[in-house]
Amino acid sequence: MVFALVTAVALAAAVFAVALAPALALGISSPAGKAPLTAGALLGASAGVWRLVRVLLRFDAQRRKGR
Repeated sequence: MVFALVTAVALAAAVFAVALAPALALGISSPAGKAPLTAGALLGASAGVWRLVRVLLRFDAQRRKGR
């Protein structure tokens, strides 16, 4: 379960950074900068949850097979 959490956090952070990088590189001002920040947070959170659920479901499937 720790593996699932660590990889989910790493994936969420990477997706957030990739989504926010263009806004930082272009130097977007404060009011317009909230949209990429919000989008990056939503994409990162959804990618993290997706990874967590995927790893835990795969672990459960292998546990049921007796591995």
